[in-house]
Amino acid sequence: MSDTAKPSVRITYCTQCQWLLRAAWMAQELLSTFGADLAEVALQPGTGGIFEISCDGTLIWERKRDGGFPDAAKLKQLIRDAAFPERELGHADRKTDG
Repeated sequence: MSDTAKPSVRITYCTQCQWLLRAAWMAQELLSTFGADLAEVALQPGTGGIFEISCDGTLIWERKRDGGFPDAAKLKQLIRDAAFPERELGHADRKTDG
């Protein structure tokens, strides 16, 4: 598979809010799960309370719209749904009743 066929993820985070560590942790989680199946996970600094995650240019999470930050399992599901819909995520896919 060539790099152009692999999805790219961009995490735009607010430097004023000091969300770099949160963005870097999320990038690490994605790279640990999807590894070489991704072309890149890019961190883009921004301002004004921004925290957005996009996959191949499609916005999949926006802090203000979606109410805060996704946990790791939710983020992995969103990336999987956008880029690898046939893929199983194991325990991250298990739903709990309640």
